[in-house]
Amino acid sequence: MASRSAYSSRLDPTRSAALIAGAAGLAAALLILWLVGSVAVAAGFLATALLLFGVALAWRRLAPARAQDEVRPVDWSVAHALAEASTDAVAVTDRGGRLVCANDRYEALFGGFPTPPGLPLTEDGVAALTAAGRAAWRDGRGRIDQLLSRGTPLAVDIVRAGTEQDMLVWRFSGSEGLDLAASAAALIGGRHGDRLAAAGIMLALVSPDGRIRAANRVFRARAMGHEEGAIIGGDFARFLVTDSRGLVRFEREGTTGVPVRVLQVPFLDGEDAPLLVALVDEEGVQRASDGNAAQQVRSLISMLPFGMALVDRDSRFIEMNSAFERAAEVDSSNPPVFPGDLVVREDKTAVADAIRRFANGSGHVTDIAVRLKGHPDEPVALTIAGARGLGDAAVLLSLKDNSEESRLKREVEQATKMRAVGQLAGGVAHDFNNVLTAIIGHCDLMLMRHSPGDSDYDDIQQIKANSNRAASLTRQLLAFSRQQTLRPQILQLPDVISEVSNLLKRLLGETVTLTVKHGRNLGPIRADPGQLEQVVVNLAVNAKDAIGAGGGRLMIETLSVTAAEVRRMDSELLPIADYTALRLTDTGTGIPPDILPKIFEPFFTTKDIGKGTGLGLSTVYGIVKQSGGYIFASSKPGKGATFTIYFPVHAEGAPTQAARPALRDKPGDLWGSGTILLVEDEDMVRAVAERALTRQGYTVLTAENGEAALQLIAESERPDLLISDVVMPTMDGPTMVARVRKRYPDLPILFMSGYAEEQLRKSIDIDHVAFLPKPFSVQQLAEAARDALTVK
Repeated sequence: MASRSAYSSRLDPTRSAALIAGAAGLAAALLILWLVGSVAVAAGFLATALLLFGVALAWRRLAPARAQDEVRPVDWSVAHALAEASTDAVAVTDRGGRLVCANDRYEALFGGFPTPPGLPLTEDGVAALTAAGRAAWRDGRGRIDQLLSRGTPLAVDIVRAGTEQDMLVWRFSGSEGLDLAASAAALIGGRHGDRLAAAGIMLALVSPDGRIRAANRVFRARAMGHEEGAIIGGDFARFLVTDSRGLVRFEREGTTGVPVRVLQVPFLDGEDAPLLVALVDEEGVQRASDGNAAQQVRSLISMLPFGMALVDRDSRFIEMNSAFERAAEVDSSNPPVFPGDLVVREDKTAVADAIRRFANGSGHVTDIAVRLKGHPDEPVALTIAGARGLGDAAVLLSLKDNSEESRLKREVEQATKMRAVGQLAGGVAHDFNNVLTAIIGHCDLMLMRHSPGDSDYDDIQQIKANSNRAASLTRQLLAFSRQQTLRPQILQLPDVISEVSNLLKRLLGETVTLTVKHGRNLGPIRADPGQLEQVVVNLAVNAKDAIGAGGGRLMIETLSVTAAEVRRMDSELLPIADYTALRLTDTGTGIPPDILPKIFEPFFTTKDIGKGTGLGLSTVYGIVKQSGGYIFASSKPGKGATFTIYFPVHAEGAPTQAARPALRDKPGDLWGSGTILLVEDEDMVRAVAERALTRQGYTVLTAENGEAALQLIAESERPDLLISDVVMPTMDGPTMVARVRKRYPDLPILFMSGYAEEQLRKSIDIDHVAFLPKPFSVQQLAEAARDALTVK
């Protein structure tokens, strides 16, 4: 009924307009007929009027429909109100990069309303924020876990939003300092500040440059002469004077004014942190003996959102607020008596001496680094200041709760360490692959001259077998450093588990019970099935070792994890998306808390010497990360361990890369003909490759770097095939090949390298090239050369 009424009300004005226009047209026609006396002229005028009216009516009938189809303009006042409800700094930008909306916390954080990414950050910070914004436009979301703005650590979350996905919402969290300063300003300027004003306590929040950010009414009255004085932004020191006896008075009251005692409360770290200043009349010190003023100060401290505590002259706690208890991890059932009870034994003396010094009249403020009993490895800053004139209180302590900051710092340090070790491992593996290529190649050449009955045949086979074993270790190093060559496919995780289940049962033995459970609605993933099987086998073998000879259980589960479930997990490391998860849970001895953060590091092992390389879990970590997944480990000593791996669900219809077949094992004739230009900077690799190709019938030209190869190309005839290393000094392989292709666009190219093919293909912008990973055998080199020459 409501919609019908609205429809009728829309048509009524149109009908009324039609009646009025028709009557007006008829009256005008009659008037012309009376004046002119011509029926034809009057009829023509009436027809023209009706035609114009019809056009106007049609336009009016269509215009409302178009107006209804248009999108109503956004009420940004509502958006601003919603942003104000957030405790984070929030801003909205449009497709053109213009700032559309921002809340007050954003203004306080960045000193105004600059448009992201042009914020007061370091050059690296602006670059990182720009890249995150591009990722948000492209993928729908971007995130930076660690960013520094004017000394404040921030985490940035960027989300693409809007009905047409043409807006970016920037959320800056972790700005504890601004939140504390804003809360303090609100307390001082609000009713809590008025309660202290009633007791004669004057409060002001002063910025590092000495400007007043907030003040309660009694301070405004004493400093300005009336409570409504515009004191915000004024110079704090200008309102006070000091006489020859060192007494402090308000400048407006002159020498006849009542002296005041000044108490400074540094509740935030950093050079740009504000300072809370309390002033009490010297005469009011005697009145404070009745406990009113001191009680009001204690009430203020209990309401402050930052950790504060009062200590008497005997170094005993008088008052501590809940924020101080959280930061110091105070046990409410057994509260500490002395500040030294909170710290480790080595720091007790330093804390006691500092408190004794301030209780005896030290006037400045100091910070000392202490280690709390709950976290002896993480020093925290304890701020100490004098608190005279507040009854029994003699010293004011301030302790910041930096547990979240410490956690982020540990995660960044761990990620940086893993990245550095990965780069080192990749470089070592690359150089080692060159050595192994020469050893394996020379073994193959020697085996061509020896038959199985020769005395040296078995020795050469043993050298080659150990070289292949060393090659498998380098592949593990490359897997950890995410530089391994993968052959990704679109697959279902349960299929991979089914393929490897029989092998797992033999590996685990009869003492370990294997249970496999698959979830429903599992999405497809994109990974290398062979490497994924290696992940499962490595984790299962570790579980068997943890279970021991006494026996136990190993459960392997596959499950679907939706984006909503990831959002509820509130993980800083796992992006919000749909995942297919693999979970392995054992009933072994578990992993101690001090070892758990190190388990993915290469060469770290808890096994006896000679029983483990320490590359098993590091290989798992590298394969998972290179496949775009995430792995987490959790454990309680004595209750087993759980490893959970999250693989992003592969989007339907997205372009996929078909798995490239491995080098074909062709036992047929590998004899060839033609000229091959071989470019390799390692002499030993170049020598063995030249001998191997020459034995297959090729004419081989060699060059030790890219520049020498270009000179040979210029002086010689066109080669039939170019085989080149990728990473070389002076000029690398891709640069050299790009120049050669300008002269011979259809020249076949075969790259060889100890680095991952996927990583190299991302950096090599050259089409129609083959790839041969190191180390390789003589037969593999011959097959790769033959295939490169036969492919059209």
